[in-house]
Amino acid sequence: MSKFDKHFKMNENDAIEFIKAKLNFFDKNANLVAKEVGDGNINYVFIVKDLNSNKSIAIKHADKLLRTSQRELDVNRNRIEFEVLKHQYKYAPEFIPQIHYYDPIMCIIVMDDISNYKNMRNELMNQKIFPDFTDNITTFIVNTILPTTDLVMNSFDKKDNQINFINKDMCKISEDLVFTEPYIDYKGRNIILDENLEYVKKEIYSDKKLICQVGILKNGFMNNSQALIHGDLHTGSIFINKKGIKILDPEFAFYGPIGYDLGNLIGNLIFSWIFSKITIKNEYFEKWIEDTIGDIIKIFKVKFIEKYDQIVTDVIAKTPEFKIWYLNQILIETAGYAGTEIIRRTVGDSKVSEITMISDTKIRINQERILIQIGKKLILERIIFTDFNKYKQLLENEIQEK
Repeated sequence: MSKFDKHFKMNENDAIEFIKAKLNFFDKNANLVAKEVGDGNINYVFIVKDLNSNKSIAIKHADKLLRTSQRELDVNRNRIEFEVLKHQYKYAPEFIPQIHYYDPIMCIIVMDDISNYKNMRNELMNQKIFPDFTDNITTFIVNTILPTTDLVMNSFDKKDNQINFINKDMCKISEDLVFTEPYIDYKGRNIILDENLEYVKKEIYSDKKLICQVGILKNGFMNNSQALIHGDLHTGSIFINKKGIKILDPEFAFYGPIGYDLGNLIGNLIFSWIFSKITIKNEYFEKWIEDTIGDIIKIFKVKFIEKYDQIVTDVIAKTPEFKIWYLNQILIETAGYAGTEIIRRTVGDSKVSEITMISDTKIRINQERILIQIGKKLILERIIFTDFNKYKQLLENEIQEK
């Protein structure tokens, strides 16, 4: 019998005991210490380190309750994350930490410690520039997502895969927090500055056309089982240094629209751009962000078509006309989902630090209004954003108008 034969919420001492009991990763004489480093609301992350050798490993542990609200959450999300990480490592090993062990009872994933990589959101807020990011992230998205579509997989295998990655609890969180509550605040959880409340009522709550288009995007999110996507691909889930990137936290993964991942990424880069534009005013950094957003779209198109031609097996999908239509639909939805990500992080209860770190209320009021308008245009005019130049034009125009 072992204490780990039944699930419980672990602490730092438990993490050390778990590693000793389950893995032969450290020497017998190792002097182990553990630190809990998780900064999210869902899981617990421990770094276990040998003070003698400086060797370390990471443990991601899912509890049955959310950290803050203590609401119950299905621990199956941890199994899904493990399976997704395995899949992503198979197709893009340079961008995923190596997985050493999975424990279905304790809901634990043991993986490489990537402490030498830094949270990309924080790095961008510190005005760091990463010239290879566009190449890395587009390779990751194309190489890990396209092989999971009906275009490549046997349709029976694809449907089996969909069943394996049904992620009800996490999808419901997105359905509420991304696509419903920012527009119809029926749970009263939105967090809005008093000075912007009337603005939000006018520009979001009362805009029936906007709400309809968000409903269309929500319907696509819920019903377009296009590919196995990360489900929460933002700059806080990307860890980066000058050598490359590591992608973490696919606990929201499920079979959904490819544009959702790409859109979340674009939306969060826009947060980095507006934070600099409004507060720091670093033109060199801002130009790099603008170029990066456009280049992600441009290079994604090139890599997608190249990989498409290499691996697509479906006969009708091989026709040039269908290929272009399929790609354009992804890009149109990318813009729309970028817009929903921007609005939900601005209006909803799950903010980003690019907003919350602004202490000057007047600056924040202006910043949030610009973000709302950018988000609305990405949603309402998404059909034009198959052209990568449209993103730069949108950002420049919104700043000039303000």
